[in-house]
Amino acid sequence: MGLREKWADRLNEKYLVVVRKKQDFSVLGSVNISIFRILILGVLSFIIVFGLSLILARTFLRQWFDPMFMETENTAKVLMLTDMVDSLTMAVSQKDTYLANLEKIMEGNVTEMEDLSAPKTEESLQVEKPEGLVYQPSAGTQSILDEFQGLPLESTPVVGVSNSTFMETYFFPPIKGVLTAVFSPKNDHFGVDVVAKENEPVKAIAGGTVIWTSWTLETGYVISIQHSNDLISIYKHNSVILKHTGDVVRAGEIVSVIGNTGELTTGPHLHFELWYKGTPLNPKEFITFD
Repeated sequence: MGLREKWADRLNEKYLVVVRKKQDFSVLGSVNISIFRILILGVLSFIIVFGLSLILARTFLRQWFDPMFMETENTAKVLMLTDMVDSLTMAVSQKDTYLANLEKIMEGNVTEMEDLSAPKTEESLQVEKPEGLVYQPSAGTQSILDEFQGLPLESTPVVGVSNSTFMETYFFPPIKGVLTAVFSPKNDHFGVDVVAKENEPVKAIAGGTVIWTSWTLETGYVISIQHSNDLISIYKHNSVILKHTGDVVRAGEIVSVIGNTGELTTGPHLHFELWYKGTPLNPKEFITFD
């Protein structure tokens, strides 16, 4: 008999395992086993345990068994927080720039202005106004009108106009009176001066939100309103401000009372400015004051 046959006989040799009670040695059960069966059961048990452990380590118990799990999770959180910080930093920077520019606008401290008297590149669009007035925008305003064309703007339309778009819509006059100073950016006069009756109410030219109310030494009581499409209207030299920052106003709603406050004034009047994306517009091209 060879060595292989001896090992085969030894592996397949039967053993009887008997289970007895300790008290009376009575037989409770017995089972026939062999070394080969024990090896097979051990291998199968190892495979089952290893497979279950692998599945659990990759699913439910991953955070305890996978050493890369926490590192991956932390990296993802760090990237998310970094993006949030970058977004907040950018938003704060844009907000600071916006407020700084707005403060300069309020104080009339604008160092660089676009030349609104540049030669026209296209034939000016003419729209018939009420009372026979002709609407002729300047070259500087024409590009803005082109951008606004077709966009609805919340305001009070002129009687007889069927389409309430920017091209065919006139803002609500903030006050009715006589123009005593015209729009002249080259002379640092970024709006118009309108003289009216004493204690005449000043009205919002369109719906929007009050973004600034204050008093300055040069312009007295000032109120600014943010409208849709990046438009800002500014009302200076008021005697009384009737709205607060954050108030939502409608077109034609009274926001202040005409006055004579500030050093840059020679009598009761309203200094009115209209800005679009940091560029002053000529209010006379959009509003009829008389």
